[in-house]
Amino acid sequence: MNKTVHKVLIVTSLICLLLTSKTITATEDKLFMGSVAMDIPAVMYKRLHPLTEYLSKTLGVGISLKLSPNMKEAINEVAANNVHISYLTPVAYIKAHEKGQARLIAKTVTKGRSSFQLMIVVKKDSPIKTVDDLNQKNFAFGDPAALLQRAVVVGSGITLEKFADIKFLGHYDNIARGVMSGDFDAGILKDTLVNKWQDKGLRVLYASPALPPYNIVVNGKVPEPMYQKIKAAFLGLDPTIPEHLKIIKSLDKKYTGFAATDDKEYDVVRKLVAPFIK
Repeated sequence: MNKTVHKVLIVTSLICLLLTSKTITATEDKLFMGSVAMDIPAVMYKRLHPLTEYLSKTLGVGISLKLSPNMKEAINEVAANNVHISYLTPVAYIKAHEKGQARLIAKTVTKGRSSFQLMIVVKKDSPIKTVDDLNQKNFAFGDPAALLQRAVVVGSGITLEKFADIKFLGHYDNIARGVMSGDFDAGILKDTLVNKWQDKGLRVLYASPALPPYNIVVNGKVPEPMYQKIKAAFLGLDPTIPEHLKIIKSLDKKYTGFAATDDKEYDVVRKLVAPFIK
């Protein structure tokens, strides 16, 4: 081997070593956390900040929030390994897993329940009594990327083509207000929001089967030791400890903890949304 080739090999090896070291340092010393856009960025930051502080202290690494404006971007961020940890919806997890091998850490627990339902709602005094009565009515959805909402509506027995008009309003509270104001004949809400709005004049027309809930994932490049540390940190949040309960409820007032989960649990969602994924 001549001296020139030998020098090139040495330099190449050093560059590879430096790049590898940089990747490991970035993973171990600084983590980014993302999230689906459940609310405006300022509110999401407030909701997630106590959790990132807890994770930073527990893991011994810096945690920075990197919020996305919508579900599509949240999926892309974790699938492309631009964030290490993310708070996702069931469908967002499935897509991030397919695109970038995102791995489940834990699922959320709401008032002791580790599943949820999506519900079609109308005004309490609405003449609409059955799903069939939604024919040629105006319907409100949330995020256009929330395929599970559409899948549940179709699963209730009505095709989307039968609606007179469909609008995507972003957040669940917008849907509830739209139905309450009469701008829409019906809309879809998560069960945790239904209790709040039933008292204000909404009525449940249809409820989905039990579905796996929102979850915490890591990207497919997070090393196994760090994966296990992050998992232990989430499962170690104990709602009987006031300090921990405050962190949990900062994310969502109705949450009471996190529980172990696995990919198979989300098969029911895959089946529902399959017709909507191209």
